[in-house]
Amino acid sequence: MSAPQPGTLYLVPAPLDFGCDVQAPLQDALPAGTLQAAARLTHWICENAKSTRAYLKRVDALYPLAVPLQQQQITELPREVHKKGDHGGKGAAPFDAKPLLAAALAGQDVGLVSEAGMPAVADPGSSVVRAAHDLGIAVAPLVGPVSLLLALAASGMNGQNFAFTGYLPQDGTERSQRIRELEALALRSGQTQLFIETPYRNAALWQALVQTLQPATRLALASGLTLPTARIQSRTVSQWRQQPSAPDNRTPVVFALGR
Repeated sequence: MSAPQPGTLYLVPAPLDFGCDVQAPLQDALPAGTLQAAARLTHWICENAKSTRAYLKRVDALYPLAVPLQQQQITELPREVHKKGDHGGKGAAPFDAKPLLAAALAGQDVGLVSEAGMPAVADPGSSVVRAAHDLGIAVAPLVGPVSLLLALAASGMNGQNFAFTGYLPQDGTERSQRIRELEALALRSGQTQLFIETPYRNAALWQALVQTLQPATRLALASGLTLPTARIQSRTVSQWRQQPSAPDNRTPVVFALGR
């Protein structure tokens, strides 16, 4: 008996309102095709099972799920992937996600989803995508919001040459040094530098940026993207110093610096 045809790994974007005080209507943030594809799936690999169930409940209100929420097969990525990343770090071996794709090898379509935005971009999941390619499983990214690109487009900075640098160091001295390094790279090459922070450290990072960067450097923040409460501002550091306005410590923010 021949082996079944493998299923497809769908990369399913989630709305950007996770952790925000308000939620936008799901159909305003995601196209119908993405929501319909999510409704058809019954097997999931996710960052957080609780938030995935909440997302699927919102999908179900628009497009009925193929099976009830209680029957959805939802598997969380291991906690080590959240802490160390999909590709290892500090000498650790990259995470082997192949065992998580047993259902796909058996012919089931599988969805990969994070808590917000596109999985595997500034979020866990790239190990699952890599494993799918290695196993001969088709990968299909669905259309939806990607906060990094939305913030970049709205910043007025260089969208032809940019880099996402993840999180900056928490230690004050190391953080200031990293800010200077990113600024020097941006001013020398024209490459826009994008980075994020855990929301409760937003204000501390913002203060370090405004204090450390040169007056003519452009600094942007984008928070609450796709929501009615979205805040997107891009100014020179000297302008920010004249009109200080730090982001709050609840809403996810994408920061950008450059020319």
